Amino acid sequence: MVHDTDPGRAVAFAARHGGRVLGSARAVAAAADVVLLATWSRTPLLALADTRAGQHLTSLGTDEPGKRELAADLLDAALLVVDDRQLAASAGALAAPGPTRTDADATLSDVLDGTHPGRTSARQRTVYAPVGLPWQDLALAWRAFREAERRDLGTAADLLG
Repeated sequence: MVHDTDPGRAVAFAARHGGRVLGSARAVAAAADVVLLATWSRTPLLALADTRAGQHLTSLGTDEPGKRELAADLLDAALLVVDDRQLAASAGALAAPGPTRTDADATLSDVLDGTHPGRTSARQRTVYAPVGLPWQDLALAWRAFREAERRDLGTAADLLG
């Protein structure tokens, strides 16, 4: 499922990947267990009420002060994982106007190396809000991919088309 402010881009992306276009970020969140937001939005696209227990959201658009894809109530309620605590506070999800929390629950490294347990119940909402450390994202994604492959989890997807 895909939504884009440019309907043509949404249609093209959905066609390339066998998906379907929905009318809003809220519609995507209502239909998906995992939601990826990659925007330049300065107003929240999703709040706590737009999500459900057990849902995971990855917010790729919060990489400078003022950007805001997710509302403060959602960030406050979810297990918030970031790539770098200091960057998240100065230029990421915690730097945007409105959050009441001052720190993330964990870094992705903490979760992957077992220092933090990650999700502790199937009903817990989770948010991953990286600031944009591509080398770290790549290294961590590769480790997660290899572990999923080892456990025979997930579904292969050709994103290049």
